[in-house]
Amino acid sequence: MAIREISVAELHALGTDVVLIDVREDDEWQESHVPHAVHVVLGTVPDHLDRFTGEPTYVMCKAGGRSLRACEFADAHGHDVVNVAGGMLAWIHAGYDVHAGTDA
Repeated sequence: MAIREISVAELHALGTDVVLIDVREDDEWQESHVPHAVHVVLGTVPDHLDRFTGEPTYVMCKAGGRSLRACEFADAHGHDVVNVAGGMLAWIHAGYDVHAGTDA
């Protein structure tokens, strides 16, 4: 089964009542992240599948590659996931709000 994708514009239109997981590294997260995102570093996804609670859960990274891998893993374990195409690069390019630092 192919992993579904969503654009950052479509994700933004959904608002903040969705589960959004950011799988980038700690330094990337601290630099900027979507205000309502949850941080789960890609390498720790197998230990944190309990965070994929949305129906669906949206997953993003810098450009879409790492988030696709996280989606494939979560999907294989029965989670409903959607990859955010273009990731944070597209989110920032679109001019949407970001937070910096360690806040969640």
